[in-house]
Amino acid sequence: MKRKSLALFFVISLMIALFSGCSGASGNQTSGLPIVYMTADISPESLTAIYGALGVEPTGNVAIKVHTGEPPNSNYLRPALIGDLVQLVGGTIVETNTAGGRRATSAMHLQVAKDHGFLDIAPFDLLDADGEISLPIAAGEVLSEVVVGANFPNYDSYVVLSHFKGHGSAGYGGAIKNLSIGIASAAGKSLIHTGGERRTGWTGDQNRFLKGMAEAALSISDHLGGNVLYINVMNRLSVDCDCMGNPAQPDMHDIGILASLDPVALDQACIDLVYAAEDGASLIRRIESRNGILTLEHAEAIGLGSRAYTLVTIDD
Repeated sequence: MKRKSLALFFVISLMIALFSGCSGASGNQTSGLPIVYMTADISPESLTAIYGALGVEPTGNVAIKVHTGEPPNSNYLRPALIGDLVQLVGGTIVETNTAGGRRATSAMHLQVAKDHGFLDIAPFDLLDADGEISLPIAAGEVLSEVVVGANFPNYDSYVVLSHFKGHGSAGYGGAIKNLSIGIASAAGKSLIHTGGERRTGWTGDQNRFLKGMAEAALSISDHLGGNVLYINVMNRLSVDCDCMGNPAQPDMHDIGILASLDPVALDQACIDLVYAAEDGASLIRRIESRNGILTLEHAEAIGLGSRAYTLVTIDD
């Protein structure tokens, strides 16, 4: 790493540690807060290294949740980057169909996954290719259920591997969105987007949508008994989602890879890094214009995770 980039990285790490009231790059979990691991190097080797730093091996039948990218968008996590990790874990790449676009049917989505190279690195499963099931949400403020692919229960553990970036509706997309919207079926996606009102369409009360993502994520995590680990890759940081065919081009620098067993802590750490960046203005405007922090606030309030964390760097 160049000296200037290394210096900036440790300045940002210190800022996050001070913000969170944590020990930061020292790596000592003296506060009992969840640990978020970080590397500034974005490479296949660093991706497997940060996975190893978590110290947890998924058990049973393992699903690796990724985003396959909406053509002609090329702003998604490429198989060349994630392939080593996928093969190390030995799992199945999973996705779900969308409610519109090129990936709205199983046949079209499978073709996109093939064209983008995902079928070359692991088995691939569209969770809702064979229908959908409902998971109840007992005490949700917004949702009473989350609708996921029928194949969702076939897996004992999930690796939620996310491209952290902006999002036109949610403000940002990271671990929480990939766990909720990402695993929901097409109808389930609409149910979250409309704040529990409908199984079709995308429009509804914005704050109900943001809270619904948090509630859906908690329901899915609870169903898995917490057998989930989360990795966010902060590269090509566009204000738009990988689900858009023609997203805005990135206008800030790549930051690194972060990982945690706590999705709230992980997304919060990524948000903090964006706010600390000198060139993060566009993404910050997108987050704030959609009230995106509400998802984190509600997720913490309902017990999905903690917005306070300890940042531990794994770089030498």
